[in-house]
Amino acid sequence: MKNYIMALDQGTTSSRCKISVAAEAMAKLGVSAEDIASIGITNQRETTILWNKLTGEPVYNAIVWQCRRTSDMIQTIKASGLDRVIKEHTGLIPDAYFSATKIKWIFDNVEGVKEEAEKGNILFGTVDTWLIWKLTGGKVFATDYTNASRTMLFDIKKLKWDEEILNALNIPKSILPEVKPSSHIFGLTEKGLLGGKITIGGVAGDQQAALFGQGCYEKGEVKNTYGTGCFLLMNTGNTPITSNNGLLTTIAASEKGKVQYALEGSVFVAGAAIQWLRDELQIIRDAAETEEAALSVKDTNGVYVVPAFSGLGAPYWDQYARGTIVGMTRGFNKNHLIRATLESIAYQNYAVLKAMEQDAGVEIKRLKADGGASSNNFLMKFQADILGIEVIRPSCVETTALGAAYLAGLATGFWKDREEIKSNGRAPEIFNPDMEEAIRKKKLQGWNKAVKHSFEWEKESD
Repeated sequence: MKNYIMALDQGTTSSRCKISVAAEAMAKLGVSAEDIASIGITNQRETTILWNKLTGEPVYNAIVWQCRRTSDMIQTIKASGLDRVIKEHTGLIPDAYFSATKIKWIFDNVEGVKEEAEKGNILFGTVDTWLIWKLTGGKVFATDYTNASRTMLFDIKKLKWDEEILNALNIPKSILPEVKPSSHIFGLTEKGLLGGKITIGGVAGDQQAALFGQGCYEKGEVKNTYGTGCFLLMNTGNTPITSNNGLLTTIAASEKGKVQYALEGSVFVAGAAIQWLRDELQIIRDAAETEEAALSVKDTNGVYVVPAFSGLGAPYWDQYARGTIVGMTRGFNKNHLIRATLESIAYQNYAVLKAMEQDAGVEIKRLKADGGASSNNFLMKFQADILGIEVIRPSCVETTALGAAYLAGLATGFWKDREEIKSNGRAPEIFNPDMEEAIRKKKLQGWNKAVKHSFEWEKESD
């Protein structure tokens, strides 16, 4: 009897296997391939891998989603007017964040790759596609709608690769994978890898997987994942909503014949700011210390941190912004800095959520939170206070892996339907706001002033 669903969660800073190191996890639990009904894959999105399909070897190091090397290329795209086509067709705002210009950069800078691509020997994939290709021994070259929708090359309304954008960027269609629903039988793993052939039944980009894992199946439901970055998504149902406030329109994880859309706001630096405190400044030993440090002071002593280390995402979209600390006085100490860094995560999310409310024309009453940094009680309480709404944290904050497992289980009949999945959850923890409105307003005014000081720092002067 198949009693398990395996979830492979390939993130920016780690790979995890929930039941990566799939064979090790199976061995540790004494689980064999015969026990596993299917595998769900979830992954960091936009990260770009090109490889030679004859040798199976990458032609260059993966270019991670955070990389800004193609910022100048984006400026050229905007100057050409292609940005309007990109937004209309893909739902995205042109940015170095997405896969398209990363592909073009490799073509332009790695000798011989463009020529091999024109011969049909080069394949492109986001991390999910690479994993599927490797797990199936090169038999399956595919992705799902959610990952395709993050490449800046996919028409999210027609559900196909966009010929106009491909031609404009001189990217051959032959390098692109086949696109499938998120809950779908993609193929079988090679027998020798995991001790037997296992069905790959679910694939979704990490943020869409988390939306599904949080049970946000209905229009208007919102979740925020506090990971390396923060990613706030709202399910908008069967209709894509075009943002007028710097948000992205994307495809939500869904089953066959049930394509749903989402509005998304991306905060590039969230948990990464805590890593900065630990690794570069070395003022904490691990992330868990930040909660106690933040509570050891009554406030930030008037200081704001804007962690724009790789530019600013929604709703600002300033790729030339850089990290800024403002308001320091002689009484400022490391605990104030730690608190201000945690608060910066909540402020960035406030800006995204308010933009989302305007685009969708709804008032958001609650926010579902997940991801590693959501375990920080100070951050969750401050987030509730600064938003003025309740923040709900599930008993299992690893909802990204959970979403991938749910998608895989639905595809293989492990779970009957979404209602059965909903019945699996345990009671969440709820953080309620109690900050005085005048204080909240003053803090937000300070943040808005601070963030303006980070704008266009890296932009060349005229």
